[in-house]
Amino acid sequence: MSQRIPASDKPPIICIMGPTASGKTDLAFKLSDVLPCDIISVDSALIYKGMDIGSAKPTPDELQRYPHRLVDIIDPAQSYSAADFCRDAKREIAEIQSNGRIPILVGGTMMYFKSLLEGISPLPKADPAIRADIEALAQQHGWQHVHQLLADVDSVSAERIHPNDPQRLTRALEVYRISGKSLTELTAIKGDTLEGDIYQFAISTDQRSELHERIELRYQIMLEQGFEQEVKQLMTRADLHQDLPSIRCVGYRQMWQHLNGECDYDEMVFRGVCATRQLAKRQLTWLRSWQNLNWLTTNDPDNLKKVMDIIGFKA
Repeated sequence: MSQRIPASDKPPIICIMGPTASGKTDLAFKLSDVLPCDIISVDSALIYKGMDIGSAKPTPDELQRYPHRLVDIIDPAQSYSAADFCRDAKREIAEIQSNGRIPILVGGTMMYFKSLLEGISPLPKADPAIRADIEALAQQHGWQHVHQLLADVDSVSAERIHPNDPQRLTRALEVYRISGKSLTELTAIKGDTLEGDIYQFAISTDQRSELHERIELRYQIMLEQGFEQEVKQLMTRADLHQDLPSIRCVGYRQMWQHLNGECDYDEMVFRGVCATRQLAKRQLTWLRSWQNLNWLTTNDPDNLKKVMDIIGFKA
């Protein structure tokens, strides 16, 4: 039985973070069973339509019982930035709270969480024409030349970005050419942040080996559920390719490479599991320096009670 929130109180915001395969979604389901909650996905893979198995998207039955906002919202050929997420998440949070319900933000895309909780810099959107000009300069004169051009207008970014990092070099110089301001200047400006009571939780295993086992098991389950066929279906589309953010998602890139003849099946599985482990490691690195975080342990039967105690509700 869900508890009610007094009409005079503004519902809190609950954030559940953690590495992949740590049990975030299961905890969100349990909270939804006892509190008037609506779930908002904070996952850069779940946004894509038709990418269900490899993204570990909740099943149709689970989504019917526990509806998720910001799931299946764009086509894999489209782009979606952290700024887009902040705009959409704030809209969903406001609507949920206006209905007297509690927003639960759950996922592992830490840049989305960081942008939402700390504010996002007013960076311009990518400009294909300017990017093409920068790439043409690199082809003609080399990336070291592009690095020097960046150093002339943004020495701080140039010192931070390696000359052999074309993606970040292009973005930094692109920002300056679009806006007339350096990436360093613009990233120092933060936008609006969330207001009200925000409770942040991170869930993970005690041992890294246990998390690795959970990741490998989940990857095997995806394969058994038809992950290969899902990617084959994506490959039939002429507008999808390996350089798109959607296809660069962990697991999809490795399966795409296998189906493209770049590696055999066993190598694909190995690469996919390793890439997922590396993702989990990056997520934990983010979380270890996170402020105001309450840690929970995967499979701890007291997790629900701990969360309820911290946010001030009776389990």
